Amino acid sequence: MSQVDGLKPTPLFDYYQEQGVIINDFHGWALPIQFTKIQEEHEAVRENVGVFETSHMGEILVTGSDAESFINSVITNDIRLIEIGQAQYTTIVNEDGGILDDLIIYKLSSDRFMFTPNASNSDKINSWLNNHKKDYQVEIQDISNKVGLIAIQGPNSAAVLEKITNVPLQDIKGYHFVDNVQVGTVGNILLSRTGYTGEDGFELYCDWADTTTLWLELLAAGTSFKIQQCGLGARDTLRLEAGMSLYGQELNEEINPIEAGLSFAVKLNKDVPFIGQKALQVIKTSDNQRISRGFELLERGIARQDYLVFNQEGDEIGFVTSGTQSPTFKKSIGLMLIDKKYAAFDAEVFVQVRKKKIPALITKKDWLKRK
Repeated sequence: MSQVDGLKPTPLFDYYQEQGVIINDFHGWALPIQFTKIQEEHEAVRENVGVFETSHMGEILVTGSDAESFINSVITNDIRLIEIGQAQYTTIVNEDGGILDDLIIYKLSSDRFMFTPNASNSDKINSWLNNHKKDYQVEIQDISNKVGLIAIQGPNSAAVLEKITNVPLQDIKGYHFVDNVQVGTVGNILLSRTGYTGEDGFELYCDWADTTTLWLELLAAGTSFKIQQCGLGARDTLRLEAGMSLYGQELNEEINPIEAGLSFAVKLNKDVPFIGQKALQVIKTSDNQRISRGFELLERGIARQDYLVFNQEGDEIGFVTSGTQSPTFKKSIGLMLIDKKYAAFDAEVFVQVRKKKIPALITKKDWLKRK
């Protein structure tokens, strides 16, 4: 894979150049923040259908007779809980419980699994897995530079896909997938009912060389639906409205999955010991806990990452991890990590926005459910 101005090109890089799309640096990858306007792309996904290229994401195969037991020793969730054709969200933590990455694992067969680490963490997770394989009979293969990834998201995503595939999409439940299927003229696709927008949708893993063809055929199939090409800007506002975490903001090695609100993906009583399990068990019972919460500003302003949060007495109690002006709800929302004793829902706190402390209401991360 060649470098372009120091950035790694995705399979669609030539297409972006031909279309005059502005390219930005995203963790060393050349990707568009937007094609038209972030607001338009965001609304298309919420109300209709949009398509994203996310080929910067990593893909790592773990295969072998000990694959399942090895995986359970390095993840916080329990891989034994899913069947072949099912996907599982999990975190990987270090010995102190800090999050190395959050990712989805696909169970391809009883002894074959695919990890999908975040782009910025792909090399780190590949090294982590290799460094902890011990005597497990497994093979770990980074196939990131062979796999392209396109996400089609929104209420009409299935209707568009149905025009160019015979796969019975109605039979694919959330966090399930079918492998080696054909969409349009492109075969060997893993088609998954997953996404990062809070809407119904699918992610299509294909051969790197087929990504542009698949992209163009999805656009053609979606013409009558006025399908929208979408960049990373809309992806971020969509995931934030859905209350989804972003690595490097809600998650990092100084934050554990319990305080990040990901306890559902942590099986502390799993009978297979996993790296970080003891640390997380201690953290779970600690009195000095932080917790991730949603919030809404009660006055005009936008709370950005790392803006400080204060209680009624003026004491610093945490910080903003993500914030935006919600395109859907027309108000300033975000996520914060704060001391648990001040984190009651509907409590009022203050966010330092530039020179002013703006009142904010602590909420659940369920804006879409309240839509």
